[in-house]
Amino acid sequence: MGGLKDELLKAIWHAFTALDLDHSGKVSKSQLKVLSHNLCTVLKVPHDPVALEEHFRDDDEGPVSNQGYMPYLNKFILEKVQDNFDKIEFNRMCWTLCVKKNLAKSLLLITEDDAFKVWVIFNFLSEDKYPLIIVPEEIEYLLKKLTEAMGGGWQQEQFENYKINFDDSKDGLSVWELIELIGNGQFSKGMDQQTVSMAINEVFNELILDVLKQGYMMKKGHRRKNWTERWFVLKPNIISYYVSEDLKDKKGDILLDENCCVESLPDKDGKKCLFLIKCFDKTFEISASDKKKKQEWIQAIHSTIHLLKLGSPPPHKEARQRRKELRKKVLAEQEELERQMKELQVANENKQQELETVRKKLEEAASRAAEEEKKRLQTQVELQTRFSTELEREKLIRQQMEEQVAQKSSELEQYLQRVRELEDMYLKLQEALEDERQARQDEETVRKLQARLLEEESSKRAELEKWHLEQQQAIRTTEAEKQELENQRAVKEQALQEAVEQLQQLELERKQALEQYEGVKKKLEMATNKTKSWKDRVAQHEGLIRLIEPGSKNPHLITNWGPAAFTQAELEEREKSWKGKKATE
Repeated sequence: MGGLKDELLKAIWHAFTALDLDHSGKVSKSQLKVLSHNLCTVLKVPHDPVALEEHFRDDDEGPVSNQGYMPYLNKFILEKVQDNFDKIEFNRMCWTLCVKKNLAKSLLLITEDDAFKVWVIFNFLSEDKYPLIIVPEEIEYLLKKLTEAMGGGWQQEQFENYKINFDDSKDGLSVWELIELIGNGQFSKGMDQQTVSMAINEVFNELILDVLKQGYMMKKGHRRKNWTERWFVLKPNIISYYVSEDLKDKKGDILLDENCCVESLPDKDGKKCLFLIKCFDKTFEISASDKKKKQEWIQAIHSTIHLLKLGSPPPHKEARQRRKELRKKVLAEQEELERQMKELQVANENKQQELETVRKKLEEAASRAAEEEKKRLQTQVELQTRFSTELEREKLIRQQMEEQVAQKSSELEQYLQRVRELEDMYLKLQEALEDERQARQDEETVRKLQARLLEEESSKRAELEKWHLEQQQAIRTTEAEKQELENQRAVKEQALQEAVEQLQQLELERKQALEQYEGVKKKLEMATNKTKSWKDRVAQHEGLIRLIEPGSKNPHLITNWGPAAFTQAELEEREKSWKGKKATE
């Protein structure tokens, strides 16, 4: 029921859009009421005017948007629809509402009825999103079907050139653009209007009316056991037979289910190419025109019964679903690829930011290291300058002390000389003792002076040793920090190299993903090119597709055995007898 609702919504969307004259996305309430009444009529849904009035009863007299109309449409119309209405009549009603506004008849080489059939085929093949479009893959599928039905060869190069000139800003064509594409004869050059019309009708019968096979065959009657030519139409669950191919006089149906079977029969009673269709309560004997058609009908009916057993939809609907699923899969893969590309781009940007941060940190660390080195060198120079200054001062003090000692010694020597001169002989012993005492005193003084100088020198030396140790410690600390900074820089450089390698690996994976996508795309194109219908194969190998031309309009007298050779009276007598038998059939 969901698929039927989606098909109905597409046609209703065209009608709603046609009523939106100013392209505002809204339609007046009076027009929606008329549209709702017409929909209930063609869909055979009980019309509820009270619910309609209740839904649109408010103080706002303005138009209603599509979103505002959808609740009523779903609840009171689409949810009540059964599969008992005439789909062609429903499509005709929606087509009538939108054709005058959108179709330019003067520019088309096809009739309005053919344009209507293209419109219905568009609704069948279009994507399930609004506004409705038909994607290039489905356009190619439809044009191939039409070309095959016209008996022509598919020009793939011409369609590829058309796709190259296709507007990149659009994902596909609207229904009116598709009608214009088919109606302007771009892909049917050399074909007359009748051939194009017959091709559109054939594709319409297959895709919309689910006609799997049709043609003339002889059928054996159940009562009189006579053989009569009938036009047979095979659909997914029924075989209908008519007097002629105009489908006006229907003679009966053969209901197919999973219990039916088809068997080939040997020739008998002058009839050839016989086969039998067995159903639950009846058996039908049918004669084809030749063995090839007999085999085609047996195979077609057998395939139909097999699909009924599997519960599968008709081949063209199943193929359409597979194409949609494939497009969704390809779109999902593209979205996944785009997502991965975005993730890679984000990861790359993050890596770039991290690398920039690391670079800034390295620059800051290098700057700090240079500053520390500058400070260390400055401290070392200051210590060396201070040490040199102290050393020079110590040398100067020692020199001054030596000069003072020398001066004192000279003065003492002079003093002693004078004493010796004054007390030369008188106080020799006393002088000697005095000299000895004075000498000892001077020696003690000098010793003390030397001891004090040595103590000061030792103190200065210890202080210099302390400064030297501090300088060595500072040098070792600076060297350790420098080594740690070098190690950090090496680690950062290794992390940077690993990040670059990861980025290259991700770029390689992205190229591989692109190659896989191109491979899937090529496989899809090859699968599409290899898809050919049974009609194409039959047309190429056997030449069974033929144009059905109208016969002569002059009356002919004809019997089951050929042209009549009777008098008019005999013919009238036989005609009365045939009519009586036909009435009792």
